[in-house]
Amino acid sequence: MTYPEPIIISNNILDEFKTCTQLQYNGCLKVRSSKGHQWTFFYRLGRIVWAEGGSHPSRRWRRNMAQYCPQIDLDKLNLRREDLEINHWDYRILEILYKKQQIQREQIHSIIENTIAELLFDLAQKTNFVSVSCDRSQEVIIERPVSFTSADVFMKEMQDSCKTWSDAGLANFSPDLAPVVRQPEELAHHVSDSVYKKFVNLLNGKYTLRDLAVKIKQSIVTLTRSLLPYITTGIIELIEVPDLPLSVAAVKNNSVSRLVQKSTAPLVACIDDSPQVCETLEKIIVPHGVRLIKIQDAIQALPILIQGKPDLIFLDLIMPVANGYEICTQLRRISAFANTPVVILTGNDGLLDRVRAKMVGATDFISKPIAEDKIMGVVRKYLPLQTQHQGKRTLVQVGINKPNMIWNNEFCSG
Repeated sequence: MTYPEPIIISNNILDEFKTCTQLQYNGCLKVRSSKGHQWTFFYRLGRIVWAEGGSHPSRRWRRNMAQYCPQIDLDKLNLRREDLEINHWDYRILEILYKKQQIQREQIHSIIENTIAELLFDLAQKTNFVSVSCDRSQEVIIERPVSFTSADVFMKEMQDSCKTWSDAGLANFSPDLAPVVRQPEELAHHVSDSVYKKFVNLLNGKYTLRDLAVKIKQSIVTLTRSLLPYITTGIIELIEVPDLPLSVAAVKNNSVSRLVQKSTAPLVACIDDSPQVCETLEKIIVPHGVRLIKIQDAIQALPILIQGKPDLIFLDLIMPVANGYEICTQLRRISAFANTPVVILTGNDGLLDRVRAKMVGATDFISKPIAEDKIMGVVRKYLPLQTQHQGKRTLVQVGINKPNMIWNNEFCSG
């Protein structure tokens, strides 16, 4: 369910980015230019954790993989067409490669940082922050962000990179353009034989400036500046090129898919950084035909809840990074959770705690240590329970060390 947000026509997109940071926004910010360009920035607690869009999403992903994950042979990834048509497919491929221990967390972090930096640069260059429409939506959220770099840091890097590009005399050129030699004879008069051969082999209109920079392991500013004299004289031309799609594997007749049967049993979520509390709650409610999601990392709580859509939420009040008040406030801003019962769990059973919990939208309040009669009293109050014989004991455990992949088929080899 998408939480409705207004579409804003902004003369300064920087203000919109600042607003998302100040609101500790969770969701995605879609930016569209008057010429039809589109970028999407995914937020978690006011930080940009991923970005997609632009002219060459597949080229960008190929380039980042070549630069930061050279051990991965992209031709051996058994990608299916449907894998590349889902939302933020590029991020999900990284998730699966990480789950299969084929890439490291540091490699994903580098790809995320570079992807966001590239798209922010493109946004600045193509729009100059003038007359763009901004649409906030909480329909799609990255579940388990790897990078939590401050959005302010990205904004500063974007401004610095734009200034460096402009100061180098490159303001009129897009790094997504591809150089091609138009006057080879003239070029031969200006460079050595070895340089000429490299120019002819590489500057063939197949590689963008960004592609070439990674290929020859050189800064894109340094590379483009070195070509500038030949570009201005017409010896080399910068041309637009299409995206470079990833290869799709042929579908095998014996391919196996896992069908997930949805249960009709009520689903309860327990958000508590204490494993003991989660385990105690599990022992109490699961035998009564209730499914349980155990969430011990407060940072991951909101996206997991949005995916699972539980019928009842037990929420610890005091947790590191994000406390129960903050999480409850965020939940009530999402229309899908406007009426979901949220029961606060806490060892601080004070009047002020109860009042504040009610103010942020909490439904009920239970003091720790939790007892079976209190828990089941709340469960029966808010959920239609099956009998023990009708219900099936079902546990869904979500933890930071066990990524919750939502694909039914893992396409990666190995």
